[in-house]
Amino acid sequence: MLFGCDFSSAPTSRKPIVVAVGEMAGTGDLALTGLQRFATLDAWGQWLRSSPAWVGGFDFPFSLPRELGRDLGWPAAWPELVAHCAAMSRHELRNILDAYRATRPVGNKYAHRATDLPAGSSSPMKLVNPPVALMFHEGAPRVLASGAHVPALSEGDRSRVALEAYPGLLVRKQLGIRESYKSDTKAEHTPARRNHPVGLNRAKYALRQRHGFQLLIANC
Repeated sequence: MLFGCDFSSAPTSRKPIVVAVGEMAGTGDLALTGLQRFATLDAWGQWLRSSPAWVGGFDFPFSLPRELGRDLGWPAAWPELVAHCAAMSRHELRNILDAYRATRPVGNKYAHRATDLPAGSSSPMKLVNPPVALMFHEGAPRVLASGAHVPALSEGDRSRVALEAYPGLLVRKQLGIRESYKSDTKAEHTPARRNHPVGLNRAKYALRQRHGFQLLIANC
């Protein structure tokens, strides 16, 4: 099973975590077979632990900048770092990150990972717009608890592989689409946005040209 996870650090029944599930078809193309929705973090975490044989892409940071961990004296190894942060409340994590940011010079308030700037992604220290620090805080411990293999970070069950994925890298860097491709505002969840023909067709073309397979979408 292949899946991509649109994650939320505070899911609800109105704004759930959404997982797009697919499989490789006999033609070598990728077929979208369904959507899973989770209104709670624990339900999503349980699904990860109980689902066999998957490769998943998750749209939240798996870790924090090395510079941040070094300056704060936090564990360097990923499982220990995740456990260390998971033991904190959201309030505690917010206070620590706010205090650390206050010590940094203007123009360099946020530390970054080596991959953040090339990908155009936000610093995992950010607490708003998007709150990726909170996404790490809630998501990474559940990925770790799933027992999955996380390349370069954790030797887990290699029949289940967890990868950090960033949709904006494909949309903005490879497809050149600058307009917003998603929104958390319900009023903006329009048919035009969902069925944006240019964006969808560009994405299909990029997959075919760059990666050699097509995306087959049924009514899910």
